[in-house]
Amino acid sequence: MKRRMIPSLISIFVGLIYGSIRYDWIIGIFYGIFIVYPIVLTMNNIYYLFHPKLFLESRINDLIIIFLGSIYGCCYSLIDNITFYDYTETLYNSEIHTPIFTKALLTVVILLIIGYIGYFVLTYIPLSKMSPIIIVLSISLMYIGVYENILWIIQFFNENGRLYCILPINYIIMVIKTMYYKVNEWKSIDSIKTYDNLLLNTLYQLLLRSTLWPIIRFILSRFVLGTILMILTLFGQQPDYFIQAYLNTSDWNLSQKISPDNIYYDEHYLCTVAARGHKKVVKPKRIGYRHGHKVIVNRQLCIANSFEQILEERLPTIHKHIRKFYDHYGYNFASLIRNPYYEDVIYICMKPLEWLFLFVIYIHDIHPENRIAMQYIK
Repeated sequence: MKRRMIPSLISIFVGLIYGSIRYDWIIGIFYGIFIVYPIVLTMNNIYYLFHPKLFLESRINDLIIIFLGSIYGCCYSLIDNITFYDYTETLYNSEIHTPIFTKALLTVVILLIIGYIGYFVLTYIPLSKMSPIIIVLSISLMYIGVYENILWIIQFFNENGRLYCILPINYIIMVIKTMYYKVNEWKSIDSIKTYDNLLLNTLYQLLLRSTLWPIIRFILSRFVLGTILMILTLFGQQPDYFIQAYLNTSDWNLSQKISPDNIYYDEHYLCTVAARGHKKVVKPKRIGYRHGHKVIVNRQLCIANSFEQILEERLPTIHKHIRKFYDHYGYNFASLIRNPYYEDVIYICMKPLEWLFLFVIYIHDIHPENRIAMQYIK
């Protein structure tokens, strides 16, 4: 147990050193956990690949990789501004379109899952306790996962997605390690069985010649893949979705589509951020302009800006101090809000202030709606 904690401690230590030099110790901890530690686990995986006698011990490292890899993937997407919007959608600022065509997401997920199912069956059940059909089927499922992970690596391996390649690369290493170990395990089985069933007996005789395993895998994996894709058509998927999932995208290596340019919005202001929430909640009205850039405009944003105009006109000194304070602290908070659900919450929380601002505007102006309507006009 103590030995397994060493990689974690090394990762945090390296992250602290790097973070302290370049940023600060808090960022250093996150750097150690989310960047250095996955690299250390990968190095462990490579080490086990060249030491097959430690295969049983390596399974714990594999479980950690699979579990943390799934969690880290979600965390990376939040940090990198990767959205679930297809190439046809207009995004904002540094947001990036989804690397997987959303209509084909089910196909990709199913193929990845069955790859892991094949890996777990072949890894945790001794060959002596499995029938030839289960062995061959597990190998085929495992290699279907390899095909899908290779496509994933090709799609993601750029400056925006390299971290997403860590888990797929480790999966391929795990498959190679498992196959090498299982071939040796099969050779160590002394008893030669015979089956009354012709199919089982034929498969068993083929498995006795472990040199034929790559050929068996190559042939059967394509048959199994075709069967799975036909089943997925019953759930609205198309047979070519396993490749179109990567082609019908933009911004990525295999992408063949061109997306519209991103719209810029000012991240300094909470109301501007809130206007980017879900349409049914924040009710965007039109495109406006701020500092020469397009911004999404809703009524709350126009009311807030109208109130600020009145404050600047009537109380310029107070407005100056409020603006200075808000520019200093508001930006740091608003820049952290990059999720539509959080933006919905900000919009709702700003409602009392919106009503207060609207009350002041109606008291001050003879035609208050004219002032509100003229906000962010080019």
